[in-house]
Amino acid sequence: MGSSTPELPRVRACLFDMDGLLIDSEDKYTCVTNTILNEYGKPNLPWSIKAQLQGRPAPQAGKIFHDWAKLPITPQEFLEKQAALQAQYFPLSQPLPGVMTLLSKLASTHITDHPVHVALATSSHRKNCQLKTDHLPDLFTTFPESQRVLGDDARIGKGRGKPLPDIYLLALETINTNLRAKGETEIKPEECLVFEDAVPGVEAGRRAGMQVVWCPHPGLLEAYQGREAEVLAGLTGQHKEEEKSAAEKESDELEAWRLQGAGSPGELDDGYAVLLRTLEDFPYEKFGIRPA
Repeated sequence: MGSSTPELPRVRACLFDMDGLLIDSEDKYTCVTNTILNEYGKPNLPWSIKAQLQGRPAPQAGKIFHDWAKLPITPQEFLEKQAALQAQYFPLSQPLPGVMTLLSKLASTHITDHPVHVALATSSHRKNCQLKTDHLPDLFTTFPESQRVLGDDARIGKGRGKPLPDIYLLALETINTNLRAKGETEIKPEECLVFEDAVPGVEAGRRAGMQVVWCPHPGLLEAYQGREAEVLAGLTGQHKEEEKSAAEKESDELEAWRLQGAGSPGELDDGYAVLLRTLEDFPYEKFGIRPA
């Protein structure tokens, strides 16, 4: 396994997850889930299970949750209760520490010789995304509408959500589409910095061939104590290649932007991913980012 730190390319694009990274909506998910669990005499959701749900598309996350919870209601009844509570909790979401300053400083690079472009890449579907963000216009105006990729984006194939790399490769393609239109040099995957709080999301970023900042919830970090290097390398086994169907493999060959990253995770301690406990006092210089 690699141990030396390579000379990394200067970061030209930052690609952001949303829930638990930009805003505190992961805590809202926890409150909603625990309210329903407690209603049926079940214990609160432990981080060992929640860690498996984060960043995953809803169908996969739902199966993991229901196999664990064994609630005496149908998955559909659970979804109805969940939706009603989410409508109450999600509009209370707020930016996490350091986020507004980070986005402001990245925006300021556009008046320098080294602009850093940003895109949103969230597994959250449009309806829920609006519930979480409509009251936070100052935060999300940073992301051009054309550079926001949501979980129900038709360009992401069915079953191709995180921890597969597609959403981050697509987010990069939205940036490059705009750069091509201006006659500017496209950005390569290794020139991208993915910001993630979830383990499957870190794996998605690494499989996209990108640099990654992992900024986990303290509870998640505790759940992965001793495995931090494994998470940063994308080697936690959240995705198994043999699970891919022949149709999915064929679609890989047809979609050029899916081929940009080979789909392989990294190596232990290869220097392409770092762990930060907060986005406050972000080390811009480390990534070659020069705010104005």
